[in-house]
Amino acid sequence: MLARGRKVAGKGETVAAHYAFGPLEDDLIIKHRLLTRTTTTRGEPPLKKLQKKFTAFASEVEKEADNYCDCERLAKAFLQELNTFEIPLLKSKAVIDANLREKENFNDLKDEINAQILQAQADIEDLKRQLEESKIERQHKEECEAIRKLVAMQPPRSETQKVITELEKEIAKLGAENTASSRTLELRKKQFALLLHVVDELQNTIEEEQRSLMEELRNAVDDHNKSGVEDASGVPEAMAVD
Repeated sequence: MLARGRKVAGKGETVAAHYAFGPLEDDLIIKHRLLTRTTTTRGEPPLKKLQKKFTAFASEVEKEADNYCDCERLAKAFLQELNTFEIPLLKSKAVIDANLREKENFNDLKDEINAQILQAQADIEDLKRQLEESKIERQHKEECEAIRKLVAMQPPRSETQKVITELEKEIAKLGAENTASSRTLELRKKQFALLLHVVDELQNTIEEEQRSLMEELRNAVDDHNKSGVEDASGVPEAMAVD
């Protein structure tokens, strides 16, 4: 039997409920009520009442006296009590069937939700991939736009081609001048080498002539000295003869 106690609270106080049984005992009591079809703690349980009706009917049947009316009355009372007891059972069976159907529906709904979750995860991954591709594409577009701006800042192609042509002509002219300068420099090298050779030959010739001249002068001086000596030796002899 479940007993409850209430505390009358004054102004500003809360009302607290006190139970005579703990949660575990409450579960046992509820389970016992469901098994015995007892919906209240007062009165006789339906199963016990049905048992009494059946016992009374069986006892009356076993009597050898002429009690057909009593047996019929007890049988009707037993059947009525049985019908009364059967109605909650049918309700319970209907509730159980409904719960089973609800469980199946819940399982189907759970499977559907799981499938939707998997599909949503796949969609999220696909959207992430598309987002990355969009970022890369946007980056490429920004780079192309920057390059386009740089290209737009440059002069037209015709002007660039004209400048390139002029530069090529200038390069060709400079190449020709370089070739001419190289040829002139090579010619100057040859001329300078020839000049050095001529100067060297001239210097050798001058040195030879100087040596020849010095030799001639030396010979002339020697001859002059010899003739002077001879003249000096001849004069005394002539004076002596005189």
